[in-house]
Amino acid sequence: MAMLGQWMEQEILDQPRILREQGTGYFETAKQALGGKTFEMILLAARGSSDHAALFARYLIEIHLKRPVSLAAPSVLTRYGVQIQYPATLAIGISQSGSAPDVAEVLSAMREAGHGTLAITNTEGSRLTQEAEHSILLGAEKEKSVAATKTYLTSLLALIQVVRALGADLPDPMATLPTDEWCAVCREAARAAAGQVDRANPVFALARGYQFSTACETALKLMECALLPCKAYSTSDFEHGPKALADRGSASIVYEESVDALAKQGTQVVLAPSVPSEVPMPYRPLWSVIFGQFLALEVARLREEDPDKPQFIQKVTETF
Repeated sequence: MAMLGQWMEQEILDQPRILREQGTGYFETAKQALGGKTFEMILLAARGSSDHAALFARYLIEIHLKRPVSLAAPSVLTRYGVQIQYPATLAIGISQSGSAPDVAEVLSAMREAGHGTLAITNTEGSRLTQEAEHSILLGAEKEKSVAATKTYLTSLLALIQVVRALGADLPDPMATLPTDEWCAVCREAARAAAGQVDRANPVFALARGYQFSTACETALKLMECALLPCKAYSTSDFEHGPKALADRGSASIVYEESVDALAKQGTQVVLAPSVPSEVPMPYRPLWSVIFGQFLALEVARLREEDPDKPQFIQKVTETF
């Protein structure tokens, strides 16, 4: 009998290789499409895991390009029919399938209004690539598991390369990509922590800044793969009330934040493995999320759930 989540596990393990093979191409494509161009702001349009990649990009862009970023609310256009008057903007649509109708509508409207448009997707010829002036194809190969893993991580790397192509003074990420050895570390840490998380209620995923996207993606993976309710918070927002629930019986999955005060409250602290010190801070989410992916996989297996085929969820989700 096949092990539950075998596709998801293999796709997590494939990530270091795919990043090595594709990452330089992302930069070359972005440089050719965007090099020398300037924009007053960046608009990011995405849903689901891709929305967490956009959240990561927001920190990256605002810190290193000093340009304001807006995370698009596609319903403003698709449901309410309102065309926003943006300044000179680069609109970036992110969708692993390239089939998200509302994200495509945002790119179409922005391009028609004369703004720059870029699609980031794993699917050549998809609607997103047809609507955008330029596209970066992730080249992550077919993702069989419903749970997005390698398409999420490649999206992060593609966004790093886009920000570099737009002029950010950031080091080449290809020198500090996650490794096969790191995947092994994360898998063992996830196996050790899975029982604690499975037995806890409530469960939180906590981080801040660049890593907030990692907390959000971890929470989503636990919900969709293991059917375990989990809420992500910025550690700063967590202080404004939600931490009252972090007592005995709860679990807090923490990425690169102080845990002493949390532990004293009684919550079961699950501290993600420490990323090697030589990895620049902006690139650490590429490493840390692998633990979140493995944690969702291992908790799902404890619950006898199949993350390759989670209930009520399809690989391609279309919202309007």
